[in-house]
Amino acid sequence: MALSLLDANDSAGKHAPSWYAASANSLKEFPSAKGDLKFDIAIVGAGFSGLSSALHLSELGYRVCVLDAHRVGWGASGRNGGQVGSGQRLEQFELEGLIGAERARQAFDIGVDAGDLVRSLIKKHKIKCSYKAGIIEAMHRQRYDKETLEHVEMMHEKYDYHSLSFLTPEEMNDKVGSADFSAGTLDTNCGHLHPLNYARGLAKAAVKAGAEIFEMSSVTSVDAGKPCSVKTADAEISADKIILAANGYLGDLDGHVADRVMSINDFIIATEPLGEDVCKSLIRDGEAVCDSRFVVNYFRISEDNRMLFGGGENYSYKFPADITKTVRKPMLQIYPQLKDARIDYAWGGTLAITYKRLPHFEFRNNGLINISGYSGSGIHMATMAGKIAAEAVNGQMAKFDIMSKLPTPKFPGGAALRWPLLPLALTWYSMRGRF
Repeated sequence: MALSLLDANDSAGKHAPSWYAASANSLKEFPSAKGDLKFDIAIVGAGFSGLSSALHLSELGYRVCVLDAHRVGWGASGRNGGQVGSGQRLEQFELEGLIGAERARQAFDIGVDAGDLVRSLIKKHKIKCSYKAGIIEAMHRQRYDKETLEHVEMMHEKYDYHSLSFLTPEEMNDKVGSADFSAGTLDTNCGHLHPLNYARGLAKAAVKAGAEIFEMSSVTSVDAGKPCSVKTADAEISADKIILAANGYLGDLDGHVADRVMSINDFIIATEPLGEDVCKSLIRDGEAVCDSRFVVNYFRISEDNRMLFGGGENYSYKFPADITKTVRKPMLQIYPQLKDARIDYAWGGTLAITYKRLPHFEFRNNGLINISGYSGSGIHMATMAGKIAAEAVNGQMAKFDIMSKLPTPKFPGGAALRWPLLPLALTWYSMRGRF
């Protein structure tokens, strides 16, 4: 049997050994899909995209089911760095260069609305996920400071986006207790949360709205047509439309998407509780932080005063044998004062990237919809993708059309050759970033 990311690194039906799983709110287990079933919409994947789709479609009156090979939030949605961004993954000057100023503005506005959507869902459905405002982007090279200031000025003047502010090197040093950084930015319209609790809150809201969730129901094939069909080992679901929301765990369910959306692995560690004073010396006001390296480091303080630090990535099916060693090295480069801190949790997860780092939206005439490829901006954009997909099913195509026209070309070599080619390219870029 071919190796699959669904079973290459984790036990069936069990969450990764993360601090998130250890501190998660309770959620009942859902049954597996069995027999012949009929729904209006069948959704593959119970992460942010799938759960948001299910919630919004159910609120519109559709009969919806969500199928997951493991558990709600088992994939990247329950393992990530917890950062809730704003806008698109690319900065606006890059996006304007790709698609022009007007379309770039439309995409940016959708990305800003996406962060607002996350916060509104948390409030509306009383999701207990410890949301806290603020993300700092820290420049690891002084030569980036000038263009960073120019970027902030552009966002103020051209986009009327004033939640983003420039941090001088002195201000950065005051806010982030590390000598590793120069200047940076603070965006108060962004934030961070407990991602598994957020996913579980979305699931509860979707079920309350009428959606059905099937866990331990790995999809073996999808057949779009009239009607569409989704098969698992024990069930066949017929539906008017299928939404593929599997992101990095799509596998070979759809070759056209697989040519454009690639899985990579990322890793996080959680220290022992450090005490409030120590935490304030690391990140004074408790924002989340990400840096400017090609292989991004991202970190924040948990609700129980642990350092949650993400760093390192690989491009194979398997996680490294020693995740702690992999991530502890970049953590100590930024925070050498944590050299004696015990590491209590270490875990990996699989996300999905596209060649241009823009999400891949696709609505085919045969009733198949794909939303994926968030490239590290999954919490807000995946949540918004689910809402946009629901609107499209309901005949409101305006936002889906904007997102589907973002360029997401094939990786060189497509799905067949990207594994040997892309790791070489990404490794080269990451090495260049170190020097």
